Amino acid sequence: MNETTKFLAIPLAHHDGSELYVDNPQPELGDAVRLSVRCSNTLRLTAVYVRAVVDGEPRYTQANRTTIEKEETWWQATVTMVNPITTYRFLLIAGEKTIWLNGTGLHEHNIPDAADFRLTTFHTPRWVEDAVIYQIFPDRFARSQNHQITHYPQWAIPAAWDTDIADNTPDGVRQVYGGSLWGVAEHLDYIKRLGANTLYLTPFFPAQSNHRYDASTFDTVDPLLGGDAALRTLITKAHKLGMHVIGDLTLNHSGVTHDWFERGRTNPDSAEAGFYFFNRKNHDDVSYATFDGVQTLPKFDHRSKELQRRLYCGPDSVVARYIENFDLDGWRIDVAQSAGKYHAVDMNDFIAKQTRMTMNQVRNDTLLIAEHQFDASATLQGDGWQGTMAYAGFTKPVWSWLTNLRSNAWGVPGPAEHYGAQTMTQTMAEFSALMPWQSYVTSMTLLDSHDTARFRSVSGRFQALGIALLFTLPGIPTIFSGDEVGVEGHNLEAARQPFPWRQSEQDGEILHLYRRLIALRHSHSALHRGGLRWLNRTDDTVLFERADSTERILVSISRSDHPALISTINAESLLGGPDLVKGKEMPSTGPAFHIWRVTE
Repeated sequence: MNETTKFLAIPLAHHDGSELYVDNPQPELGDAVRLSVRCSNTLRLTAVYVRAVVDGEPRYTQANRTTIEKEETWWQATVTMVNPITTYRFLLIAGEKTIWLNGTGLHEHNIPDAADFRLTTFHTPRWVEDAVIYQIFPDRFARSQNHQITHYPQWAIPAAWDTDIADNTPDGVRQVYGGSLWGVAEHLDYIKRLGANTLYLTPFFPAQSNHRYDASTFDTVDPLLGGDAALRTLITKAHKLGMHVIGDLTLNHSGVTHDWFERGRTNPDSAEAGFYFFNRKNHDDVSYATFDGVQTLPKFDHRSKELQRRLYCGPDSVVARYIENFDLDGWRIDVAQSAGKYHAVDMNDFIAKQTRMTMNQVRNDTLLIAEHQFDASATLQGDGWQGTMAYAGFTKPVWSWLTNLRSNAWGVPGPAEHYGAQTMTQTMAEFSALMPWQSYVTSMTLLDSHDTARFRSVSGRFQALGIALLFTLPGIPTIFSGDEVGVEGHNLEAARQPFPWRQSEQDGEILHLYRRLIALRHSHSALHRGGLRWLNRTDDTVLFERADSTERILVSISRSDHPALISTINAESLLGGPDLVKGKEMPSTGPAFHIWRVTE
C-alpha cells in the first residue's frame, strides 16, 4: 500500500473547446460566447481573466466565480466573436504570482500565441459528431455477386481472392482482386452491424494502378469498379441506411496518362500546358515536376485559373460535380500538405479555402479532410481543411507507446521512437493545441491505413489497448477495412489484403471488441462530444476523463502491471473490469483497459 496514490489527480487548471467549457461551440460573428475554466483550489487564485485577441489587440475580461466545489472552482467570462477566428488564453492570478493557461497547459512565463485556444465561425457538419469511419480500398473489400467484371485493362493483373499480395515487386500495384463499388453496396449491412456510419473510399477514378492515386481522368468512375452507376447506387443505399460517404481526390497531382497531362505535354499552346510544371527543351524533350520524385505522378501548377476552375473552383469543378451529381458527402484530399507547393510557389492555403468554398456552395454539410502526415495546424484554422488524418497527433504517438518497432516506420532516419505514456499524451496535446477544437474533433484518428502496416502486426499483445484509445479519445475513429477481423500486414502493400469473408479466417474476439467499443462510443455522448482531461500518467498507464453536461466517463489503459491506485469515487464499469468503489483499490494489472461511468 505504500506505493499507492490517489487515482484522481485533479489537474491544476483545465479548459477545452467542449460544451462544458464553451457554451456555443459553433458561434457566428457577433455572438457572445461564455467560456469556463476549472481551477484547483490549491492554486489559491484571487482573480482570473480571459485574454482574447480582437482585431490584433489583446483584450482582458475578468471572469467571475460560478461554482465552488471541494477541490475545484469554476470561473466564467464572456467574449464576443468580432473576428472569424478568435484566439484566447486565461490569466490566473494567485497573489503576486501570474500563470498563463493555454492549449498546452500552465506556464509561469509569457508565451507565444501559437497554442492559444481558438473559437471559429467556420463550422463542421453536425453529423460528424457521432461519425465512425470505415475506410475501404475498393478493389480489396468485396466482389459483387450481381455485377461481374468482364474486362480488365491492359495494366491489370487479375488475381484470385486468396492470391498472395506481390508486395515489394512492381506487380504489387498491378494486382486486381475484383472488388468493386457494387460489392461495397452489397455488403453495407455488414458495415452497419459493425457500427460504422461513414464510408471513406480511396480513389474511384480510372488509373493505371490498383490504388488509383494516378488518375487518368476525373470525369468518370472507373468501369473496373462499376462505373458511375455503381457509385450512385452505393451512395443512395448508404444514405437510406443513415450512412455518409466521402471520396478521395488528388489535388496535388494526376497520373501521366491523364488526358490533361497528355494534352499539355504534347501541345504547348493548350490550356492544359499550364496545368503542370513543364520544362520544354524542345518538342520531344519535355520534363516536368513530380510528387516525391515519382515519374508517374506529375504535379499540378495551381497558378492556372483554368485548372482551378476544372478541379476545385466553382460549380463545374470535379469537387462540386460529385457532390452535386452523386450526392457524395465530402472529400479526403490526398497528400494535402504538398498540394500547390513547388519551390517558390505556395498556393496550399488558397486551394484549401477555395475547395471548402466550392463545397459549401453545393451543400454546407459536407466534410473536407486533409491527408497530412506532419503538423497540419497552419491550414486547420477552420476556413479550409476541416480536419486531418491525425497521423502526427494520434497514430504516431500511439505506435510509439504500444509497439516495439526497431526502425522508424515513417521515413525518418534512425531507430523508432519509444514513448512512455507521459510523452505520448504530451505529443497529442501539443498537436491538438495548435488548432480549433472543431478541427481537433473532426480529424480522423486511426491506428493504421492503406498507407501503413497493419496495427495488429506491429502492436502484438497491445492491440486491444490501441483499439480502446481509438474509440475513447476525441476525433473521428477510423477503421481500415479488415482491422476489425484481424487482418495483418507488415508493410503498406501487404496490409492491403482482400477482406477475409470466411468466418474461419476472422478473429472473432477482436470483431466482438470492435463492436462493443463502437456501441459504447455511440451510446455515451461524453465519448463523442465530451471534453478531455488527462488525469494520471506514468510510463505504462494513462487515466483520462471524457465528460459533457450529462455524464463523466473514466478510461484507464495500462500496458503492464502497475502499483495499485485508490479510487476516490464510485463508478459503474462499462467495459473491461469491476465497478469502482470509493476507498478501494483500482485494477492494477496489464495489459488491460477499463471504462467506467461515474455514478456520483
